[in-house]
Amino acid sequence: MKPITITIESMPITIKFDGRELQVQKLSIPLPFGRKPTDISDIAACGVEAVYVTEIREMDPEEFDGFKLNLGKSRDWLKGKGGEYWDGRLCVMVRAPGRPNLFIDPSGGDSPRYVARLG
Repeated sequence: MKPITITIESMPITIKFDGRELQVQKLSIPLPFGRKPTDISDIAACGVEAVYVTEIREMDPEEFDGFKLNLGKSRDWLKGKGGEYWDGRLCVMVRAPGRPNLFIDPSGGDSPRYVARLG
């Protein structure tokens, strides 16, 4: 059997957040977010919310594998990002070849506070 590819569309929009304009990509479907998971297997939904991607963090598979096993660790590249917005969350999308996509909302902190997974 051939693999199935699912495409989720996004729409570029401009939002106002904390007194500034941000260019984001809003996913066409909401996703279930888990709160403060310790690793990728610990993502348990606490609500379905819209996803506003503020930036994309590319990783190689090895870096991603280390990241997914220790989601509670502080990361400089997350500091001050994310937050609640209207019907959803401002997220950093984390992706690596052959790995699921993660949508991370650190809610202004430096570690993943809310995490959604695709794949």
